[in-house]
Amino acid sequence: MQEILVLALIILLLFGGKKIPELMKGLGKGVKSFKDGMNGKIEDEPEAPKKKDE
Repeated sequence: MQEILVLALIILLLFGGKKIPELMKGLGKGVKSFKDGMNGKIEDEPEAPKKKDE
């Protein structure tokens, strides 16, 4: 728990209170874009060719 508090304090000192919401918004958009890209890639994969019975 102490490590999280130290990291939060460092981030607050580096970026300031006003920039943190902007950073989190950008991070959220990046994660959403990544998830959408992964879902799109899976849906775009071609199906395996079906074997014809001889």
